[in-house]
Amino acid sequence: MTARRLIVEPRGLASGRLTLAVPLVSVLLALIVGAIFLALTGNDPWEVYTKMAKTSFGSSRGISETLISATPLILTGVAAAVAFKMLVWNIGAEGQFIMGAIFAAGLAIALGPGTPMAIALPLVIIAGGIGGAFWASVSAVPKVYLGTNEIITTLMLNFIALNFMNYLIFGSESPWRDPEVSQFPTGRPLPDSSRIPEFFNRLDWGFVVAVLLAILAWFLISKTKWGFEVRIVGDSADTARYAGIAVPRKFLGVFLMSGAFAGLAGSLYVAGPVGALDPRSLDLGLGFTGIIVAALARLNPIAVIPVGILMGALNNAGPSLQSIRVPASTVTMLQGAILIFAVAGEFFIANRVRKPEKKPSMSPGAEGVEA
Repeated sequence: MTARRLIVEPRGLASGRLTLAVPLVSVLLALIVGAIFLALTGNDPWEVYTKMAKTSFGSSRGISETLISATPLILTGVAAAVAFKMLVWNIGAEGQFIMGAIFAAGLAIALGPGTPMAIALPLVIIAGGIGGAFWASVSAVPKVYLGTNEIITTLMLNFIALNFMNYLIFGSESPWRDPEVSQFPTGRPLPDSSRIPEFFNRLDWGFVVAVLLAILAWFLISKTKWGFEVRIVGDSADTARYAGIAVPRKFLGVFLMSGAFAGLAGSLYVAGPVGALDPRSLDLGLGFTGIIVAALARLNPIAVIPVGILMGALNNAGPSLQSIRVPASTVTMLQGAILIFAVAGEFFIANRVRKPEKKPSMSPGAEGVEA
């Protein structure tokens, strides 16, 4: 007996229920895998998950810290979603986030405490977006005009940005370094006029700005002519060229826009809860986590908002797990599992798997009988 192989065929347009179910099932399966892992290591999964939920959403302070953690993830998620929508593989949101923080902190220090907040704060936030776009352009220009691989260049630039930030604080007497701290170098505190005001516990208006920027990104991609052309380029660059769309210009614009969103995440974070260019508070892998956010949100900037809050809750709950003798790296494991299942779910959204149909059996000698 010959084995019957499964047939994989394009699904076409997936239903809304399937599209919604895949992210939810991805999270559920990741939690199940995490529960198995916790049980095998001698921990009670129910206790761990209850502790995480209480830490992230069980109090007003927990909710505030969760939204603080979600703020940069929303914008790095939007940065990845905007780029991936047009098949621009920007893996450099981490470096663009750091460079945005460097630009924002540098401008805040240069402006000093004498500049009114109404002038200083918008300029500082915009400077972060410019920093992120600038760092993205280092990969974007060679990609568009020389055909280089943006995955490699953006990935390598992450480490350059990280080491540059470390040099500014730990290896030099730069203006970013606090001159009053000699024992262990740290970043110079930003003037109050360049800090984002708080309105709920430690939560500042940066969260609101991040949500509004995510909605703006959705509007640009979904409701404008520019966004329509971007989607055409993402579906088929050859079709876009035939339609008269300037494909290199669109690639460059989307690449810079993606970097700007990641840079804005850096400026909101450094002008918000961190308050200084502090490598210990900024080297958190937020740009890489943004890729998970974008994948689970299926590259929808609006869906990035709740997914960013979910990932922010996981990040917020991590340190609290140590109180019940569970490593904080459990959160990283859960995030990785969510990404794996989200990517696998995309396969089943795009394709249908079925068994081959049985061939009707024919009686001996029937080959020559006419119907």
